[in-house]
Amino acid sequence: MDNREYQDPLLRALMAKEIWMEPGVTTQTLSQTQALAYREKQHAGKVNLVLGAGNVSCIGPLDILYKMFVEDQVVLLKMNPVNAYVGPFIAESLQALIQRNFLRIVYGGTTEGAYLCNHPGIDEIHITGSDKTFEAIVFGTGEQGATRKAQRKPQLEKRVTGELGNVSPVILVPGPWTPDEIAYHAEHLVTTLIVNAGFNCNATRVILQHASWDQREPFLQAMRKILTQLPLRDAYYPGAHERHQHFLASHPKAEQFGHPQEKQLPWTLITGLDPTRADDPCFTTEAFCSLFSETALVAENVVEYIKQAVSFCNERLWGTLNATILVHPQSLKVPEVAAAIERAVANLRYGTIGVNCWAGSGFLLGTTTWGAFPGHTIYDVQSGIGVVRNTLMFSRPQKSVLRGTFRNVPTPAWFATHGKIATRVVPKLADFEAAPSFWKVLALIWTAMKG
Repeated sequence: MDNREYQDPLLRALMAKEIWMEPGVTTQTLSQTQALAYREKQHAGKVNLVLGAGNVSCIGPLDILYKMFVEDQVVLLKMNPVNAYVGPFIAESLQALIQRNFLRIVYGGTTEGAYLCNHPGIDEIHITGSDKTFEAIVFGTGEQGATRKAQRKPQLEKRVTGELGNVSPVILVPGPWTPDEIAYHAEHLVTTLIVNAGFNCNATRVILQHASWDQREPFLQAMRKILTQLPLRDAYYPGAHERHQHFLASHPKAEQFGHPQEKQLPWTLITGLDPTRADDPCFTTEAFCSLFSETALVAENVVEYIKQAVSFCNERLWGTLNATILVHPQSLKVPEVAAAIERAVANLRYGTIGVNCWAGSGFLLGTTTWGAFPGHTIYDVQSGIGVVRNTLMFSRPQKSVLRGTFRNVPTPAWFATHGKIATRVVPKLADFEAAPSFWKVLALIWTAMKG
């Protein structure tokens, strides 16, 4: 038995993964939508310019592999100035591709990026960044760019794909949550903000609750308790302080936790948002810093609340990248609630949906898709166009659905309060990935249990 066969059943068994297809794809035609680049061997070669993300170092390499091996293109990766220091490490790890002239890695800022985007040797572009950067590439900047967009006259005719962020929601479904379960998921949601200091496109930004749930305030209190305990992080990403101030200007009573030093920002929670205020920046703008918010919907019962929450996410919140639902197992035993959850999964217009697990974890799974819900155009790009990861090479995926365990034991190593145990678990996990074995799985479990 290949030792790698231990990996999925033992380390990932607590999460079921599904890839849903667009309407019109049937079980009979599904295989015809896979690996299209390998079905037409006589197509012309293409060069893809991958504009690397500045927040997460693995994004660039993952995008390279997707464009190269799924779309059959050679790649020019331009590193983002924010994390250009990882470029030599990427080059070392992908040296086999560089030596065969399939890959080049270059450096620079806006000027170099604009030059490459418009270079005749570049056929397509892929970007992980903001919708503003996407529009600057396609239409240009300033008044001229705005005019081109309004007139539907892009300055760049090349195909541009991208993953561009999101106002990521979490829907809390009322149920018989115990104090321990509330504490667990308070830590869960806080973790989904503070990973990478809040500079993640999949970070939780809006928490939805039922206005009449008797555990609404206890849940918020549990989150406050954790936010008070956590050390602050440097706000390293450009524009973070300005974005933070923009939100505080609209919500001067926002709760701020910690005592930030010069380069830091406080963890920030804005509660009690008016769900009818369509122009609230918490609903329309990705904060991309250490800030998230909470709102409550009035509904007659849990089933109606779930329906309203889906409509709110689809119609009020900006972006379609990822959404999370947390629902108690006892609630799922109620047929009406279980059916409402399945309708929610089907109706949420998001590229990845997590049920009892952070949808943002789909970013790292590989086999599932990662990207916006299909249908965006360059004129209303929101979370982007196209997908990445997708190692099964589907050409018409609609969404990925992840289903997890309501409460994992032991607490995941990536949780915010896991403490120093993570410094022991993560090296063991890296060692396992490099050379999997059953005994390393046992060592991982033992180390995690001690935490």
